Amino acid sequence: MVKIINTSGKRKTAIARATMKAGKGRIRINSVPLEIYGTELVRMKISEPILLMPNAVLGVDVAIDVQGGGVMGQAEAVRTALARGILKWSNDPQIKEVYLAYDRTLLVNDSRQKEAKKPHGRGARKKFQKSYR
Repeated sequence: MVKIINTSGKRKTAIARATMKAGKGRIRINSVPLEIYGTELVRMKISEPILLMPNAVLGVDVAIDVQGGGVMGQAEAVRTALARGILKWSNDPQIKEVYLAYDRTLLVNDSRQKEAKKPHGRGARKKFQKSYR
Protein backbone atom coordinates (compact mmCIF):
# COMPACT_ATOMS: atom_id res chain seq x y z
CA MET A 1 0.00 0.00 0.00
CA VAL A 2 1.28 3.46 -0.95
CA LYS A 3 1.37 6.02 1.85
CA ILE A 4 -0.12 9.37 0.76
CA ILE A 5 -0.72 12.31 3.10
CA ASN A 6 -2.80 15.40 2.32
CA THR A 7 -2.50 18.60 4.35
CA SER A 8 -3.49 22.22 3.90
CA GLY A 9 -2.46 25.67 5.06
CA LYS A 10 -4.16 29.06 4.97
CA ARG A 11 -3.04 32.66 5.25
CA LYS A 12 -5.35 35.60 4.49
CA THR A 13 -7.11 34.48 1.28
CA ALA A 14 -4.37 32.07 0.13
CA ILE A 15 -5.01 28.33 0.40
CA ALA A 16 -2.28 25.71 -0.07
CA ARG A 17 -2.89 21.97 -0.43
CA ALA A 18 0.06 19.62 -0.03
CA THR A 19 0.24 15.98 -1.11
CA MET A 20 3.12 13.88 0.21
CA LYS A 21 4.19 10.46 -1.03
CA ALA A 22 7.33 8.35 -1.01
CA GLY A 23 9.85 9.47 -3.63
CA LYS A 24 13.20 11.19 -4.14
CA GLY A 25 12.78 14.27 -1.94
CA ARG A 26 11.41 16.65 -4.59
CA ILE A 27 9.27 19.63 -3.56
CA ARG A 28 7.09 21.29 -6.21
CA ILE A 29 4.80 24.28 -5.78
CA ASN A 30 2.23 24.63 -8.59
CA SER A 31 4.40 22.17 -10.59
CA VAL A 32 7.49 24.42 -10.19
CA PRO A 33 10.49 23.06 -8.22
CA LEU A 34 11.13 24.91 -4.93
CA GLU A 35 14.68 25.77 -6.08
CA ILE A 36 13.35 28.11 -8.81
CA TYR A 37 9.99 29.13 -7.32
CA GLY A 38 9.39 32.86 -6.70
CA THR A 39 11.97 35.18 -5.18
CA GLU A 40 14.72 34.26 -2.74
CA LEU A 41 12.74 35.71 0.19
CA VAL A 42 9.73 33.57 -0.71
CA ARG A 43 11.92 30.44 -1.05
CA MET A 44 13.51 31.12 2.36
CA LYS A 45 10.08 31.53 3.96
CA ILE A 46 8.80 28.28 2.43
CA SER A 47 11.94 26.27 3.30
CA GLU A 48 11.87 27.12 7.05
CA PRO A 49 10.22 23.80 8.06
CA ILE A 50 12.80 21.91 5.96
CA LEU A 51 15.74 23.81 7.49
CA LEU A 52 14.49 23.11 11.03
CA MET A 53 14.19 19.35 10.30
CA PRO A 54 16.50 18.62 7.34
CA ASN A 55 16.19 14.80 7.44
CA ALA A 56 12.38 14.83 7.57
CA VAL A 57 11.81 15.22 3.80
CA LEU A 58 14.41 12.71 2.60
CA GLY A 59 12.64 10.17 0.40
CA VAL A 60 9.41 12.18 0.28
CA ASP A 61 7.97 13.90 -2.80
CA VAL A 62 5.80 16.92 -1.99
CA ALA A 63 3.37 18.44 -4.49
CA ILE A 64 1.78 21.69 -3.29
CA ASP A 65 -1.01 23.55 -5.09
CA VAL A 66 -1.59 27.12 -3.90
CA GLN A 67 -4.12 29.68 -5.03
CA GLY A 68 -5.57 33.01 -3.92
CA GLY A 69 -3.98 35.87 -2.02
CA GLY A 70 -0.66 37.55 -2.71
CA VAL A 71 2.93 36.38 -2.93
CA MET A 72 3.74 36.30 0.79
CA GLY A 73 0.29 35.06 1.78
CA GLN A 74 0.79 32.12 -0.57
CA ALA A 75 4.31 31.52 0.79
CA GLU A 76 3.05 31.38 4.38
CA ALA A 77 0.16 29.09 3.41
CA VAL A 78 2.66 26.77 1.65
CA ARG A 79 5.00 26.65 4.66
CA THR A 80 2.09 25.77 6.97
CA ALA A 81 0.93 22.98 4.63
CA LEU A 82 4.52 21.69 4.28
CA ALA A 83 5.20 21.73 8.04
CA ARG A 84 1.93 19.94 8.79
CA GLY A 85 2.73 17.35 6.13
CA ILE A 86 6.21 16.72 7.53
CA LEU A 87 4.77 16.32 11.03
CA LYS A 88 2.05 13.94 9.83
CA TRP A 89 4.48 11.92 7.66
CA SER A 90 7.11 11.39 10.37
CA ASN A 91 4.69 11.11 13.32
CA ASP A 92 7.47 12.44 15.62
CA PRO A 93 6.41 14.57 18.64
CA GLN A 94 9.88 16.16 18.76
CA ILE A 95 9.25 17.83 15.36
CA LYS A 96 6.07 19.39 16.75
CA GLU A 97 7.99 20.80 19.72
CA VAL A 98 10.70 22.27 17.46
CA TYR A 99 8.15 23.86 15.10
CA LEU A 100 6.04 25.35 17.90
CA ALA A 101 9.14 26.72 19.66
CA TYR A 102 10.31 28.36 16.42
CA ASP A 103 7.02 29.77 15.11
CA ARG A 104 3.46 28.72 15.97
CA THR A 105 2.14 29.63 12.49
CA LEU A 106 4.13 26.70 11.06
CA LEU A 107 1.40 24.40 12.38
CA VAL A 108 -1.53 26.76 13.09
CA ASN A 109 -3.25 28.81 10.37
CA ASP A 110 -2.96 32.57 10.82
CA SER A 111 -6.65 33.52 10.81
CA ARG A 112 -6.16 37.29 10.48
CA GLN A 113 -8.02 38.81 7.53
CA LYS A 114 -8.14 42.26 5.96
CA GLU A 115 -10.83 44.38 7.59
CA ALA A 116 -13.65 45.35 5.24
CA LYS A 117 -13.99 48.91 3.92
CA LYS A 118 -16.80 50.93 5.52
CA PRO A 119 -18.95 53.69 4.01
CA HIS A 120 -18.08 57.40 4.58
CA GLY A 121 -14.35 56.76 4.29
CA ARG A 122 -11.41 55.60 2.17
CA GLY A 123 -10.80 52.37 4.05
CA ALA A 124 -11.74 50.30 7.08
CA ARG A 125 -11.19 53.04 9.70
CA LYS A 126 -10.31 56.30 7.89
CA LYS A 127 -13.21 58.73 7.46
CA PHE A 128 -13.65 61.63 5.04
CA GLN A 129 -12.88 65.05 6.57
CA LYS A 130 -15.86 66.92 7.99
CA SER A 131 -16.29 70.70 7.80
CA TYR A 132 -18.64 72.61 10.09
CA ARG A 133 -18.52 75.88 8.09
